Amino acid sequence: MVSWAALVALIAPYYPEGRTGRPPFALGTMLRTQFLQQWFSLSDTAMEEAFFDTPLYREFARLDEFSRMPDESTILRFRHRLGEHKLADAILAMVNELLSSQGLMLKEGSAVDATLIAAPSSTKNKEGRRVPEMHSSKKANQLHFGMKAHIGVDADSGLVHTVRGTAGHVANVTEGNSLQHGEETVVYADSGYRGADKRLDARLRALAGDHASG
Repeated sequence: MVSWAALVALIAPYYPEGRTGRPPFALGTMLRTQFLQQWFSLSDTAMEEAFFDTPLYREFARLDEFSRMPDESTILRFRHRLGEHKLADAILAMVNELLSSQGLMLKEGSAVDATLIAAPSSTKNKEGRRVPEMHSSKKANQLHFGMKAHIGVDADSGLVHTVRGTAGHVANVTEGNSLQHGEETVVYADSGYRGADKRLDARLRALAGDHASG
């Protein structure tokens, strides 16, 4: 459903050509490796080990059993490169565009929700200070520490169209309007988003829509 060639072309300007030193892995291989990690919740170390243990992963990443495998450092550096150039957002946008063009994402309605991403309470940056994106929050009378992923999905297909990451204590309602793509006729959400339609960002979005239609 998704053109790998289009995704590779999107990232290619930011990927080293390997004119000196050890030749880099094919860009398509590294991109497919990142997808495998996301789909199967694999750490960098676990991904490296999985290539040796699971032939299907090697086949998907276009590796054979006699070639060298990406190690955890190589996998980490590639992910950091995607983050440095904000390519994750661009990849998601391209995937959404490709799926919409095939009629798989209808955009008539969205469902929004958030999930906590746990982190060790000792998480600190290189200066020895607590990473600001990590914060405590309470859910069901239990204290959690980490970040929060705010997600908007196509209500009909369940395909994700928007993802935003914040510190763990940011309220769901704060990000509710940012999870809409603007073409919905209905939005589904739980009680954590009550009042989102009265917030300033919702009024500005509605105003912008009126101007566009006028």
